[in-house]
Order: sequence, then C-alpha cells, then structure tokens
Amino acid sequence: MASLHQLLVASSRTFAVGIRILPRPLRREVTVAYLLLRVSDYLEDNRELGAEEKIALLQSWRSVLEGAGEPQLLIERLREAREDIPDALVARHATSVLEGLDGLAPDAKEILIRRVSESSAGMARWTERGSRFETEADLDDYMHEVAGRVGHLLTELFTLRLPGTRKAGERMMSLGREFGLALQTVNVIRGLHEDRDRGWVYVPAAFVPDPRIHPSELFEPDNQDAAMAVLARLVEKADGHLAAARAYIRLIPRRYHRVRLFCLLPLFFAVRTLAISRANPDVLKRETKMTRLEVKAITRRAMVFGFSNGWIESYCGRLASSPPAQDGESAHSAAQRTPPAPQQISSP
Repeated sequence: MASLHQLLVASSRTFAVGIRILPRPLRREVTVAYLLLRVSDYLEDNRELGAEEKIALLQSWRSVLEGAGEPQLLIERLREAREDIPDALVARHATSVLEGLDGLAPDAKEILIRRVSESSAGMARWTERGSRFETEADLDDYMHEVAGRVGHLLTELFTLRLPGTRKAGERMMSLGREFGLALQTVNVIRGLHEDRDRGWVYVPAAFVPDPRIHPSELFEPDNQDAAMAVLARLVEKADGHLAAARAYIRLIPRRYHRVRLFCLLPLFFAVRTLAISRANPDVLKRETKMTRLEVKAITRRAMVFGFSNGWIESYCGRLASSPPAQDGESAHSAAQRTPPAPQQISSP
C-alpha cells in the first residue's frame, strides 16, 4: 500500500514541494485533499470511460466520501484504472487516500468531505452537459467546480488552523475562488492542444472573433489569426484572476510564512507559464512549460523573499515580462536579459 507522501510526489512533484512546506497538521490535511481531488479528476478526465459511467462513478465517489455508499465496489473499479497518468495512479490507491481521510481530525475531515463532494457533483454535471461553453460565464462555472471550490476548501482549512486569518475569512473566501480560477485559466491555456485531442475545447464561443468558426476549428492553420485572438482573451482573463490571487496572499499574515510560500509557488509558476504562453502560437501545437531550472530558481527566491508583499508584486512583474528561458537558463537569468524599463525623472 503506497504512502500518502509517495502518491503525492508521484502525482505532482510541483505541488509536493509546496505541500511539504506547510506546517502540521495542514500538511497532512492538504495532502489528503489534493489526493481526493485527483481521484475526482480521474473519474472526470480519463479516456477509458464513457460519459454515463463517469457520472455514475462520480456519484458513487460522493456517496463513499459522505459515508452513504459501499466503498468496496468503487475501490475495485478504481483498481482497474489502466492509464499511465498521475490521476489513474492515485485512483488505483484510493484505499490509502480514504484511510488518510479517516485519520484526520473531525473538523478538517468534514471540510474535505463537503468540498470534494461539491466539486465531484459539479464535475458530474459538466460531464453530462458536455464541452459547450457559449459564454465566459459558462467557462467560469466549470472552472468554479474544478478549481474555485478548491480555493474555498483551502481557505476553510487556513481559517481553521491559522487564527490570524479569521478576521479576513470572508474576503479570503471570495479571493480564494478567484485564485482557483487563475490557476485553472492558465491550465486551460497550457492544455489547449491536449484537451482538443480528447474532445474538449475550453474556449467560450463568445471569445472567437468570427462566429463562423467553431472553437474546435481554431487549431486549423487557416484560423490562426482567430486562435491568437482567443489566446489573447484567455491571457487577459488569467491576468485579472492572478491579480486577485496576489490580493489573497497579502491577507495571509507574514508570520504564517510557510503558508504564504505554499500559495506563492503556484502563483509564480502560473505567472511565468502565462508569460511563456502570451502571443505564442506554439500553445496551439504543444504544451508550453517552464524549465526545471526556472522552477528551482523561483522556489529558491520565494523562500527567501516571500515574506515581503512589495517583493511579490515586483517579482510577478519580472516573471511576466522576461523572455522565455533558453536551454539551461533559469527564469531569473532570463529576466536579466530583459532591458530595464526607463526610469522616470521626477520634476524639480
């Protein structure tokens, strides 16, 4: 039986870095939450199941989480997951994840069950509806179910464990949803090509400048101008959500430095990924991502300077404006190649 930490590292080295930074008991609670959501993601995203079976399994997963279903039948079905992807790996070890859930304190356990159940229900609703995004509100509704609710889950855990966040709890709940939408919008941009291959295009029809072009046709060479216009709309949308994410982090007192770091790392990675994707036609052909050196450099600098709200704003600006890193180069080095902005001369 795999340990929770082994599953976490195997399913996402990037998130494992941030989660490992968290203080106890948040570290274990967030680990379990992350793995529970990976099981939900498997049931929604995998290519082995039809829509009806996905919906039925998501409903069964909710029942098991809430203690109203028979876990063994679902566990046996999840062990049959054959795809060589992180979500399937976690699904095959769902027994370990559920045991981890049972070992949490009752107040944290209740938060995880409620929030993961809500997200799973939303995934089932969208699986039944299909990939039809007419408006930006449609896309936001989907992203709320798969990511905005995660922001709510984490905020509830933070206010449970960190007394200094409770006064701003209501504001953090609103911004936490935006934080989730920020990361998911960047994921949409990164995954445009791969998602198209599995039949989903997370592009509102309203974003396409020519109504004669269906979102699924944006990848055709003749429609590249329309595709780049859509990319610009998605980047602009992500920028707006990321501004809310920075505001969220500012509400976490500096004395909770490790929790701030946990939030800072995905923020910085999203800002950097967005910079690489901006006006980049390669997004339509392959996944665009940071280099390993960039990830390491960003993590290192965040650990040293992440207590400063002013530095966070400044560093986000540098990550967003620096050119893509070359082979063997970190994001910081790439930023050094960016010509400095001209300084304003104040009036005498």
